[in-house]
Amino acid sequence: MDADHDLGARREPEAVDDLLGSTAFRPVRAGNSFEETVERILQVIKLGLLGHGDRLPSERDLAGRLNVSRDTLREALHSLQRAGYVESRRGRYGGTFVTYREPAPQPGALRRAVEGIGSGGLEDALTYRLVLETGAAEAAARLTLSEAQRAGLRRHLAALEAVPPDRYRQADTRFHLAIAELTGSPSLVASLAEARMRLNDLLNAIPVLERNIDHSAVQHRAMAEAILTGDVEAARRATQEHLEGTAALLRGFLG
Repeated sequence: MDADHDLGARREPEAVDDLLGSTAFRPVRAGNSFEETVERILQVIKLGLLGHGDRLPSERDLAGRLNVSRDTLREALHSLQRAGYVESRRGRYGGTFVTYREPAPQPGALRRAVEGIGSGGLEDALTYRLVLETGAAEAAARLTLSEAQRAGLRRHLAALEAVPPDRYRQADTRFHLAIAELTGSPSLVASLAEARMRLNDLLNAIPVLERNIDHSAVQHRAMAEAILTGDVEAARRATQEHLEGTAALLRGFLG
């Protein structure tokens, strides 16, 4: 069987370090280093790139990735610990660990999330995401991918298909960001992560539906298949169909 079509292999997902760099743990800008450090770490946590119980990179590594002093990083981590997002542990197996858990959907949470989505509202956020993600899929399909890149995409797909419902959205985010990573454009990855953050609270405010997971699985597989075989039009079409389904679900819950 052709390796590009062997998308069903179930393998344990590797660390998400390949996503953490250009997605969120990228250098912050001078002037607001504390605030942007908090923002970067929160983005990683809320997008599910690091989940409950996962350990953040070491202080030295993380400060280097963010291009901030270790004092600034420690101040940011202390603030996040006080807010309940992380905790520090000492000892041989110590470090800073994620304690945040994604909240269960609550009545009224979706409308509150829509109100907080910012300028342009829901339709603006959905259009922004659609343009970015279809463009990323097309760009990835045009490239000659390395074996490591191909294996990475298959790995993210397998992880998404195997994950339990309570971790589905985190794995879904990782899969979509992995496609953007294939383009080699840090700006695109960062923009796509920002687009997903705008919709993150909305998606967390609706239940994970088994039928929707099954339907999305077919679409995710079609997206990966098209990218791995270099079918640009199919990659765009499958991505658009998938995102339009998510948009319809959100509109449906909003009534």
